[in-house]
Amino acid sequence: MTAPSTPQSPLVHLVDDDAAVRDSLALLIGTIGLRVQAWEAPQRFLAEFDRAAVGAIVLDVRMPGIGGLAVLDRLIAEGVDQPVVMLTGHGTVEMCRRAFKAGAAEFLEKPVDDEQLLEALQNAVRQHVRSRERSQADQAARRRYAQLSEREREVLGLIVAGLSNKEIARALTLSPRTVETHRANVFAKLGCESLAQLIRGYAALAEEEGAA
Repeated sequence: MTAPSTPQSPLVHLVDDDAAVRDSLALLIGTIGLRVQAWEAPQRFLAEFDRAAVGAIVLDVRMPGIGGLAVLDRLIAEGVDQPVVMLTGHGTVEMCRRAFKAGAAEFLEKPVDDEQLLEALQNAVRQHVRSRERSQADQAARRRYAQLSEREREVLGLIVAGLSNKEIARALTLSPRTVETHRANVFAKLGCESLAQLIRGYAALAEEEGAA
């Protein structure tokens, strides 16, 4: 069952073998503008769900065939980054501890409180959106960094280390004018307009390059 919302809205995968629970939770989740894709069989969910979607996963603990904790283990092993909210009607402290240790974002007991579930999902989705944005920004930064020549990477590393153009020139046995040219190229290729922006975006990459 799919709750109505815009195609651009985050997607919540709802995995529960109880049809009544799936229907009621799907309607509830749809009230806050999230799309819902409901799954009865965890095996089919694992085989077919959209790992690229932004959103979260709601996962029942006790299901036939493969339980929710085993599904969670599979998701973590595959590197799936959607946050997982676990639901159970028979929770124990050990079960809760194991779920969080395995990487669950939240662990809630049935009958689940509506507001508690919606708050957990909203937090999970916000977390995932931020995570994906950071990942995309990191990938874009690495693509821009890959455009630098070897010499430009050396200059970047020294800029990040706090050296002036004259100090960089001495360190690399270059003329100050040549360093200025490399510096300008670095800023242009990386799309940075200030030193602070350059350091924030590329300090880690420069350090990795220097350590390699």
